[in-house]
Formats: sequence, C-alpha cells, structure tokens
Amino acid sequence: MKVYLLWHVGHQNEAGDDGTALHVDDHDDVYIDEHDGDNVKLLGVYSTFEKAQERRTRARTLPGFATEPECFVIDEYTVDQDTWAEGFKRARFE
Repeated sequence: MKVYLLWHVGHQNEAGDDGTALHVDDHDDVYIDEHDGDNVKLLGVYSTFEKAQERRTRARTLPGFATEPECFVIDEYTVDQDTWAEGFKRARFE
C-alpha cells in the first residue's frame, strides 16, 4: 500500500546567487536546506496522490503557504517498508 506525504518548505536559506532564498534547484525540485534555516512542515499523509494534490490546492490559499505556493513536495512511501535501513553518519557543519 502506498501513501503520499505532503510537505511545505518555508525558505529562509541564503543559497541564491545574491544571498537570497533559493526555492527551486537546477533540476526544478523544491530546494530544502534545514541547516540554513528552511522550515519543513508536514501537512498530512494521504491515501492517494490526488488527495494530496487537493490538500495542496487548499493550502496554497492559507496564510504563510500562500507566500510560497510552489514550495510543496508530495512524496510517495510504501507502508511497512523501512527507510534509512543502513543508518546514517552525522555531517559536521562549520
């Protein structure tokens, strides 16, 4: 069974060429850098991609979300499937 997580990224990073916030990367994906101040919010988990899209449409009219209407991400996950199965190593930021 698949589920669809809807995220919104409030950008505060300074990754743009002139030090402004970068919203989309070179691959047209929403840019996310929590270390540089971006705020990622989970809006919900949905049973279909279409339901996640409907929620995104509604959220785009709400305060906060309306200022960055293109900064939503819908991720597909399989229920009962492990992620980060190999663990992770912490990266040092200086």
